[in-house]
Amino acid sequence: MATTFADQLRSLPDEALGALIQLRPDLVIPVPADVSALAVRAQSRNSVARCLDGLDEFTLAVLDAARLTRAADTALTSVRAVLELTTGISEEDVRLAIDRLRVRFLLHGPEDGLQVVGAVDEVTSPYPAGLGRPADFLDPQAAALCADPAKLRRTVLAAPPGARAVLDRLAAGPPIGALTRDAVAEPVRWLVDQHVLVPVSEAGRAPRPDGELVELPREIGMLLRRDTGPLGVLRPSAPVPDGPVRDQRAADSAGAGQTMEAVRAAEAVLESLAAEPAPVLRAGGLGVRDLKRLAKAAGVDEAGAALLVEISYAAGLLGEAENGQNQDNFLPTGAYDLWRAAGIAHRWAALARAWLTMTRQPGLIGRRDERDRPINALAPDAERAGAPQARREALTALAELDPGAAPAADDLLALLAWQAPRRARGRETAHRDAYAGAALLGITGLGALTSYARLLLTDAGPDDGDPLGVHPEDAHADAVRALDQLLPAPVDHILVQADLTVIVPGPPEPELATELDVLAEPESAGGASVFRVTPASVRRALDVGYQAADLHALFRRRSRTPVPQTLTYLIDDTARRHGGLRSGSAGSYLRSDDEALLAEVVADRRLGTLDLRRIAPTVLVSPRPVARLLGALRENGYAPVAEDAGGTTVLTRPKARRAPSRSPRIAEPAAPVLAGPRLAGVVEQLRRGDIATRAARRAPVTVRAAHGQAIPGLTAVQQHTQAMAVLQQAVRDKARVWVGYVDSHGATLSRLVRPVSLSAGYLRAEDERGESLHTFALHRITAAVTEE
Repeated sequence: MATTFADQLRSLPDEALGALIQLRPDLVIPVPADVSALAVRAQSRNSVARCLDGLDEFTLAVLDAARLTRAADTALTSVRAVLELTTGISEEDVRLAIDRLRVRFLLHGPEDGLQVVGAVDEVTSPYPAGLGRPADFLDPQAAALCADPAKLRRTVLAAPPGARAVLDRLAAGPPIGALTRDAVAEPVRWLVDQHVLVPVSEAGRAPRPDGELVELPREIGMLLRRDTGPLGVLRPSAPVPDGPVRDQRAADSAGAGQTMEAVRAAEAVLESLAAEPAPVLRAGGLGVRDLKRLAKAAGVDEAGAALLVEISYAAGLLGEAENGQNQDNFLPTGAYDLWRAAGIAHRWAALARAWLTMTRQPGLIGRRDERDRPINALAPDAERAGAPQARREALTALAELDPGAAPAADDLLALLAWQAPRRARGRETAHRDAYAGAALLGITGLGALTSYARLLLTDAGPDDGDPLGVHPEDAHADAVRALDQLLPAPVDHILVQADLTVIVPGPPEPELATELDVLAEPESAGGASVFRVTPASVRRALDVGYQAADLHALFRRRSRTPVPQTLTYLIDDTARRHGGLRSGSAGSYLRSDDEALLAEVVADRRLGTLDLRRIAPTVLVSPRPVARLLGALRENGYAPVAEDAGGTTVLTRPKARRAPSRSPRIAEPAAPVLAGPRLAGVVEQLRRGDIATRAARRAPVTVRAAHGQAIPGLTAVQQHTQAMAVLQQAVRDKARVWVGYVDSHGATLSRLVRPVSLSAGYLRAEDERGESLHTFALHRITAAVTEE
């Protein structure tokens, strides 16, 4: 019969052992050598604490009941004892909670002899269920009081109001109080004099009459909980959040609209940084003034701008580049151009993936750290390793509700606190930030989780086609397709109005979007975008190489409405004036066949800073650079063009500055998903490790002596030359031998093999049990003995 923890694990069938590994994947990172090593790891503090973090409130309460009902002499409990302590709860719910603890091996053993894993007491509160220690452990007089139930009730009923308030507070847990205020000193002193409270030392082990800490004995705490039960209020099922239930189609529609707005705002932020790069602060991060500028450019508040900046950086769309003056600036990367050319659904999926997995908490931006300094966007102070898990917890809780459920943030936090109270403690702010970020990105619509976001949260499980999970992007293809069906189809046409506004009735195709960036100025964005054609935008189009005829043809091809005559006149008039002036380097020069136009330029006081000077009837020169000359002329209503030394017009398409490309900063999941072939392989490896361990125990005495084990009557270790002789003979006879060797990690192992060849410093041998071929370096072999 199995008696040890390792024996109980070893006796499990493969399905049960695989279930344990799935519930506690940290046990096989890395895969232990055998089941004994697995058992040691399963009882370690870190692994037990990680397992407890995933348990719900009721299961933890049942675990506390098991701790409270342990016998003093054997430290064992039973299912019946736990059932007696969980009064008012159905037996089925309690047994299900016990099964959850047993399948995780936090409780193990038969029903009448359950044992709590020792590390549970080390990583949980020393006061199970908020109850103190027994009275006979704390103080003999308190034990005598608790031994007389009638006297104990009379003493509690006779407590003054202040003392009764103290008792109620300690009964709710934890049962330890401190004398820190004079206002409570008198009521506490009365309770101490009546032996209802026991003074304890700070270590909580030995009584100390003059101590500042007091403890409520367990028996008195259970008496005060007579209305709620010994364990307090128990909730076997999760609280159901109150809130409206949205129509799923309405939620999806609202969410899809928000995804378009999120993509537009992210693009606006990055375009603003491309036009005017923001310097990197000396302490790291983005300055407050630059963040306000980006928020204004994107049409969002500062919190929204901070979130978009963080997501863009995590997605690899934003990076840092030196400006040539030993100053790093934030700039879009080369990946931004590829991202911008993709469809809206793909662009949104890239942002959503980065948000889900980035180890940043944008909600902290704008707050102050422990040194009372503001936390800036992209600063190191906003780094939080637990942020990805907090987001996934919040969204998973939403996904587990009925479709269309739109709970309030407080109700969602209450649900999370029940599902994993140990993990949710201290993460309230992170969960609220996750809820707000999901709304801004369109993951939720009208407060409800959208259908495409549910697909985004569903990771692709390992299958026969991808057993190692090396194509995680396939997990989001369904989400992209679902969102594509909700978004309006990209349009390839525009509606030109008489007031020179251009309406795009939907998301523009990439080619049309590129044309509009040159031809018009954006005025508003949304389901339908509005642009305006201005003289400056027409001149910009002419600067990049369009001719007047090209612009007329483009508007005729793209517009579903007749091109207004005002637009035709604007293009022709701007084109006629365009290139009337030409500049080059002198500093710079300005020439024109129109002498009257040059005379007007020279006489223009607004251009006095250019220091223009006529050197010929048709030529002016300036000491200023060409770029400054062109900019000043254009700002004052002229339309010059640049030319090279041969007089050929130079087309000036603005060159976009980009930071070096960088990989998205995405956190890896805490543990891989183990299922199917991978899980079966881990279980098989553990079983093989057990076989190898048992085989090592059966190895001949000479081999074990070579490994340094103490063997009575053996005073010398077999020489290396003798081992080589045994192996050479085994190769000739095709006999099996025991080989002792030291692996690359310094561990000493033994293996029964059949040598195949011995050459070039290596032994090649077959392991018939494992049906595999092994190669041993000869200098690592410590012994070799023929099988008897």
